[in-house]
Amino acid sequence: MEIEFDVKMTSGDLFDYMLHHTYTSPSGLIGGVAGALMVVAGGYGAGILCLIAGLVILFYLPVTLYLKSKQQFLTNPAFMKPLHYKLTEEGIEVSQGEEVQSGKWEDMHKAISTAKSLIVYTSPVNATIFPKRDLGEQAAAVIGMISTHMPAKKVKIRY
Repeated sequence: MEIEFDVKMTSGDLFDYMLHHTYTSPSGLIGGVAGALMVVAGGYGAGILCLIAGLVILFYLPVTLYLKSKQQFLTNPAFMKPLHYKLTEEGIEVSQGEEVQSGKWEDMHKAISTAKSLIVYTSPVNATIFPKRDLGEQAAAVIGMISTHMPAKKVKIRY
């Protein structure tokens, strides 16, 4: 069985990936919790500086990730044209023009979902992003293909 579809990446797709990747990492979680605690402490009398520091911590990371996703989208030529994906029994193949790259299912690190995308990590920090809007009616088949070919402990997809 093969499933084929095209993906037109946007800066919003990159931002969604970066937010999820950052806030599910230990440093992202610690930063979020520390910022929230400082805001709460500032609200309960620890001082205006504590409140301001907490707000800066909470808003700095999302703003910088947003700007980084915009910059990456605008400067990476691969995002200017649609990417063609083919999911096969062997793995994931992506092509654009004459260039073709592929990865085997057993080499994939994990698969997750966000509100906007299905994400298959090809390494601990790199991923293939499938925006849900581009999957359309094939979404269930794509999830089935991923779930069939990757170990259950590596798949955390909610649709």
